[in-house]
Amino acid sequence: MRTLAARLLDELARLPSPLAADEPTTWAAIVAACPTADSPAPAAPLPSRPQHVGPGPVTHPPFTSGRGPGGPAPTTGPAATARPGAADGRQPAQTRTPTGRGPASPAPTTGPAATARPGAADGQQSARAHSRTGPGPDGSARAAAPGAGHAASGRDALVRAGGDGLRERLEAAWVGRAVGCLLGKPVEKLPLEGIRALARATGNWPLGDWFTARGVPPALLAAHPWNRRSAPTSLAENIDGMPEDDDLNYPLLGLLLLQRHGKAFTTADVARLWLDELPAGRTFTAERVAYRNLLLGLEPPATATHHNPFREWIGALIRADVHGWTNPGDPAGAAAQAYRDAALTHTGNGVYAALFVAAATAEAATGRADVHTALQTGLAAVPPRSRLAEAIRFGIRTAAGEADFDLVVDRLHARYGHHHWVHAVPNTALIAAALTHADGDFTRSVCRAVSGGWDTDSNGATAGALAGLLAGSPDRIPHRWTAPLKNRLATSVPGFDGIGFDTLAHLTAQEAARS
Repeated sequence: MRTLAARLLDELARLPSPLAADEPTTWAAIVAACPTADSPAPAAPLPSRPQHVGPGPVTHPPFTSGRGPGGPAPTTGPAATARPGAADGRQPAQTRTPTGRGPASPAPTTGPAATARPGAADGQQSARAHSRTGPGPDGSARAAAPGAGHAASGRDALVRAGGDGLRERLEAAWVGRAVGCLLGKPVEKLPLEGIRALARATGNWPLGDWFTARGVPPALLAAHPWNRRSAPTSLAENIDGMPEDDDLNYPLLGLLLLQRHGKAFTTADVARLWLDELPAGRTFTAERVAYRNLLLGLEPPATATHHNPFREWIGALIRADVHGWTNPGDPAGAAAQAYRDAALTHTGNGVYAALFVAAATAEAATGRADVHTALQTGLAAVPPRSRLAEAIRFGIRTAAGEADFDLVVDRLHARYGHHHWVHAVPNTALIAAALTHADGDFTRSVCRAVSGGWDTDSNGATAGALAGLLAGSPDRIPHRWTAPLKNRLATSVPGFDGIGFDTLAHLTAQEAARS
């Protein structure tokens, strides 16, 4: 049967896609399909409703230029050695005590979290908007995009030493990502009716707090059991710090990638990092197939396509936040980085979902955008005739026109329920709908994302990260969410286990300030 399945996958891979014209796969074709700075994509018309103000027009779509998928041409395959100097010349990271959020994490003495580049903490090494100039996908020179000089100088001021509150926003983003993930963990894989029934049984619907088993009738728990692996660490009565989850492991790997290779990393660099630092048992679906393909000797982009039926699922999306966090005010740079990361494991709409999140996050990281502007900036990074773009527009439009979010979710499930629950299309539509309906409020953002079902922990994590940026500080996230985390993250990514979100924000700000 396995041989037959492999043969079938090979045959399917050779079939021409009828969607090829609308869903390009190369970086150059994606850039060409997306709007330019001189001709921004019009925002979808949104019916007004009392709960929020609809998004305005996008004035700077992210895909006017940007670094190509490969960056500098790698000299070898995934097993290429790390660039010299990546691990030296750094200073110990500083921590601060987060007010009202438990103890500050101790400064690590070893591993990637113990190091920082000289100059990053005192603002001597400001970032340049490299993604707006430099080589294109084929290595040829590319002229700067209109307004690139002004954007670069403004971005330099923004990221210098985490200035203009960037470090606070990044800590809120890390915390928000953890909160949303943890909220969704006990109900991952449950059907929508099960999620609603369990929350209603404890008076927690509409969802507004952690899930709990206290007071849930045994018959209901038998019909809709909690996620077996997650419940012991994610129900209200059990939470003791942030447990390990791939939705946090991948941002840690993204941070480690930037520490070692900088923003000019290649897809081959991502592959080598995974082989060096990511336990194979912590990979799932598309990531596990790509990992296996690397071990078989395949190189990107074949790692994403060879016997990989999961390549349009949500895995690349959950890796995209760090690329937005480290490119505040530069959605093009964020999306270009996300593409090179995603190309290891995903194609088509799986890649577009990562571009959407990276660009939206880069916009939100400035501290000057509202949620609707951020979402429209993300949408401008997606080929407009793709299935993902249609789904995002539908999610935003439906959420904007309906006050009852349960009805919004019902319409999303009616339209996209035929997809697998981990597919990028329904989950990205739900994330966009949840953030739109919540109108920037943190609690409503994570609760709506999780209450919509499908990949609950990943959706909660992505919504929480963006809502955390918009909150601007971890102090503005309600205490009931932050206190149980105890400023502590568990992970199997080497050098990061037990790290605090304050330290992660410091390290992320350093990478944002790096050229």
